[in-house]
Amino acid sequence: MVTKEKAKKTHETEEAIALDQSEKTEKKVAKKTTVKKEKKDEHEILEDTQIVEEDTHKKEHKKEHKEEAKESKEKEHKEEKKETHKDDEKAQSKEEKKSKSHSKQSDVFVQPEINIGLVGHVDHGKTTLTERLSGKWTDTHSEEIKRGITIKLGYADSTFYKCPKCGKFTTKEKCYDHGENEVETVAVRKVSFVDAPGHESLMATMLAGTTVMDGAILLVAANEPCPQPQTKEHLMALEIAGIKNIVIAQNKIDLMDNERAMKNFQQIKEFLKGTSYENAPIIPISAQHGVNINYLIQAIQESIPTPLRDASKDPLFLIARSFDINKPGSSPSKIQGGILGGALIQGKLTVGERIEIRPGRILEEQNQLVAKPMFAEITGINSGGANVKEITPGGSIGVMTSLDPAVVKSDSLVGNLVGIPGKLPPVWYTLKLEMHLLDRVVGSQSELEVQPIKMQEIFMLNVNSAATVGQVVDLGKNMATFKLRLPVCAEKNARVSISRKIGTRFRLIGYGLIHNLDKK
Repeated sequence: MVTKEKAKKTHETEEAIALDQSEKTEKKVAKKTTVKKEKKDEHEILEDTQIVEEDTHKKEHKKEHKEEAKESKEKEHKEEKKETHKDDEKAQSKEEKKSKSHSKQSDVFVQPEINIGLVGHVDHGKTTLTERLSGKWTDTHSEEIKRGITIKLGYADSTFYKCPKCGKFTTKEKCYDHGENEVETVAVRKVSFVDAPGHESLMATMLAGTTVMDGAILLVAANEPCPQPQTKEHLMALEIAGIKNIVIAQNKIDLMDNERAMKNFQQIKEFLKGTSYENAPIIPISAQHGVNINYLIQAIQESIPTPLRDASKDPLFLIARSFDINKPGSSPSKIQGGILGGALIQGKLTVGERIEIRPGRILEEQNQLVAKPMFAEITGINSGGANVKEITPGGSIGVMTSLDPAVVKSDSLVGNLVGIPGKLPPVWYTLKLEMHLLDRVVGSQSELEVQPIKMQEIFMLNVNSAATVGQVVDLGKNMATFKLRLPVCAEKNARVSISRKIGTRFRLIGYGLIHNLDKK
């Protein structure tokens, strides 16, 4: 029994020792596992720290790169700005030099002194010559561009220069005929050109243009027989309008050899024989290639002097164009008044001055035509491409007014006169004319004799820049009375061009002088 108890105690002691060892082993394993886990966590933390450090480094690197790029761009921008500034300074310096040179030259003549017309048969080079002399192509209307002909009166300004070294005339500020040495030219005169249409159906427009001309260049194409129908008609129109000084430009000589060019030259001389322009200079040119333009300018300078003007008289402005310069969709606060274009015959006009326009609006009251004058204020004046405060006779002029733009659009006021209220000539509803008829009809292919005026016959009448239709209601010795479809404003003894309808066109047959009758 003692032995069993002893064996039992021994067994229990062994189990306790085994359990203790097992617990110690488990603790060791757990400790090792914990250490491994801690080491693994430490490793992961180190890896994460490294990644974070790498990301931070990358970000810092990118930031540095961006800053470097920004600095580089700023540096480039500063350099570009510096270069641009230098270029601007150079351009400004050139512009200042050019401006100074220009102010010394063309700005001496702010306003053109004279209106010179370019007339002649259709397609003889009037618009091309205008561009050669002024640098401006005057055919700007959409229909003109489409059809390739002049329809409305065109205007352009130019300054003539003379080389002090060789005496050559030019439209340039420098003479380039001296090798590498450019010679600065001297401004001698500023002129306005009036480009008139040459087509036979636009004779009324051409006649209106002659009223604002002080002289003219008649173009004759060397590659066609002279005279062509409208060459004759335009020459006669100049004579009727009282234009005394003209130059003949024999154009398109580049298309002809010497023999044929000389033959055409002799035809021109024969054509001018017996007219008021028999001794007018004939200059062979090529407007397309700029040949002999210097000789043409010299002939203009010598043959077409600036007429004497009287600025002390009451102003009298002929409207040859009227238009609206506002673009569609313009804000009401930015709308500008109507523009009147034409020539000042006498007196002077000033910005801010009140003006009267006659005949003005044509209305029908009690089956009678009634002309009601319009009144406006001058808001601006443009001459020679510059805005001026006051204008005197000479050159083409643009007058900005306070008129409603709808009143002036599409040349609706062409033919009206502008002046001081109450100082304008009378408005005529019936004209009594002292008749001066030509021997032959001008402008037709065949040479037709001018037949006597008949009662109730209808004629086209041009006075100043106005065109109207008149019906013969009375006849006398060298006298005829016309009832007008549209009233006109004109002075007594004003010259009226008379055209008769022959076939489908009105042809020039003479002129008349206004006598007193039924003026208002």
